[in-house]
Amino acid sequence: MEPNTCPGPEHILHFLPHSRMGQRLMEMFERLLAHFGPQNWWPAETPLEVMIGAVLTQNTNWSNVEKAIGNLKEQGLISLDRLLSLSAEELARHIRPAGYYNVKARRLQNLLRFIADQYEGDLELLFDQDAFALREALLSVNGIGRETADSIVLYAANKPLFVVDAYTFRILTRHGMVPEEADYHEIQGLFMDHLPEDVRLYNELHALIVLTGKNYCRKTPLCSECPLNRWEARA
Repeated sequence: MEPNTCPGPEHILHFLPHSRMGQRLMEMFERLLAHFGPQNWWPAETPLEVMIGAVLTQNTNWSNVEKAIGNLKEQGLISLDRLLSLSAEELARHIRPAGYYNVKARRLQNLLRFIADQYEGDLELLFDQDAFALREALLSVNGIGRETADSIVLYAANKPLFVVDAYTFRILTRHGMVPEEADYHEIQGLFMDHLPEDVRLYNELHALIVLTGKNYCRKTPLCSECPLNRWEARA
């Protein structure tokens, strides 16, 4: 199985959501896609590499994760068996650039042992579940939270489950689409209830939201330059 095997984003633009909220979300997608272009996330060569990245990206930026994964690749360690052969201390040393390396080494080992023990080390067997069953299985692993689990479901298993992060919350609250007290489940439901159940759409839209949050919708926003400027006026 290879990540990102879905067709390109062109077919997504033909979706016609029936609800006004769905139409508004598609307007957001179209604006961001026109501004940034397709992102083709997740930047990884294999589903296992996606899973490693999903754990390592917790509380750090992607450039640090790339350095950590680069270390693992240089040592030929991007395989379940080879990673499991390492002690926690050895693994932590390799992933040091990702920050919180001792904690992340334990979390990654928990995930890898779970796959080895419960699914015979076979990712195809792990992924041979529907999106929500897979999500629940991943959430049973100590150290795997909702965003990490959903990233694995969407980007490694190619199953339709929308990923919510801090950028998603910030953009939607600032544009009055969800209240400040909205939780992860409510925000995820906003996308999944009003948009077609399509892996590529969820993939591209989440990636574009992250890019928008990093570049424009910061803690001190750059609204005048943002591709979503005046978007709310069309609601």
